[in-house]
Amino acid sequence: MSLTAGIVGLPNVGKSTIFNALTEAGAQSENYPFCTIDPNVGIVPVPDPRLDVIEAYIKTEDVIPATVEIVDIAGLVRGASEGEGLGNKFLANIREVTAILHVVRCFDDDNVVHVEGGVDPIRDVEIIDTELALADLQTVEGRLEKARRVAKSGEKEAIEQVKALELVYEGLAEGKTARSLDLTKRQWELVADCHLLTAKPVLFIANVRDDDLDGEHPHVQAVRELAESQQSGVVIVSGSIEAELSELDDDEQQEMLEGLGIDEPALNVLVREAYRLLGLQSFFTAGEKEIRAWTIPEGATAPEAAGAIHSDFENNFIRAEVYTVSDLENYGSEAEIRSAGQMRLEGKDYVVEDGDIMHIRHGA
Repeated sequence: MSLTAGIVGLPNVGKSTIFNALTEAGAQSENYPFCTIDPNVGIVPVPDPRLDVIEAYIKTEDVIPATVEIVDIAGLVRGASEGEGLGNKFLANIREVTAILHVVRCFDDDNVVHVEGGVDPIRDVEIIDTELALADLQTVEGRLEKARRVAKSGEKEAIEQVKALELVYEGLAEGKTARSLDLTKRQWELVADCHLLTAKPVLFIANVRDDDLDGEHPHVQAVRELAESQQSGVVIVSGSIEAELSELDDDEQQEMLEGLGIDEPALNVLVREAYRLLGLQSFFTAGEKEIRAWTIPEGATAPEAAGAIHSDFENNFIRAEVYTVSDLENYGSEAEIRSAGQMRLEGKDYVVEDGDIMHIRHGA
């Protein structure tokens, strides 16, 4: 299963506006041929200023960023876990994604009706968390019945699984999310086949008015406090501004950003945070033909990074020549980095750092 981030939220919170702005911005990327896999699935370039730095020192024909897959998930309403509205579709879609981007409305506007009758971001979050938890309870209950039957035979793993499932069930019944539970690594392994919805990592997107880009409204502060309690992050986004920015060419966009007093679109931050939420990082290859950001999981070794380029490179890995973007800025060229003895030779056990620039050496 590919690593994907799903955008969720109640109706009329700005979820689809933000998704459309993300995909529109991706479609205008000069360096990556944006594509839509499905009407609600897009592959979006990950903005990375380090690519521009590398290109300043290594002239190339093409620059290719990393990408992240983002899914616009059907809107959710109360009763989704019982199939209300598009509940079944929502739950099926969210089960397939790796991480959740939770859009929360943090602005008041009489012209935009809220499905719950008024704006209350904490209530909105609780509605979705409750529906996911109820769905998880149904799943865990079914697994528990099977595990208990097997455990009666005395099978050790089934007995362990029953204990782990009971801990999860109790936590969910108390209104907790699975990700907040204090389970051991072994216990997580025993409940992994439940594919718990509330175990997925979450990034909150506070959708604000265009005059609150710093997120000073009490609604935003409430979301920040909730996110901190859940050890989650928050990105402040004005969906209306991002939608407008996504339709502008580079010069017009820069002019608008300067007028707003910000350095880059908030969606750039959102995409980078989504990338990190998925546990992903980038390493670079750089040459005359292309400079490219390659996606690898955090903690990947040099041979695994080589495999991101081609499976043969991983199978026949010999070593990697490694330097950093800072090295390039300090010395000005790969030749000077080598001359200064700063080009490192790393073997099969090397754990790749985010932002490494690498030359992979491999056998035939």
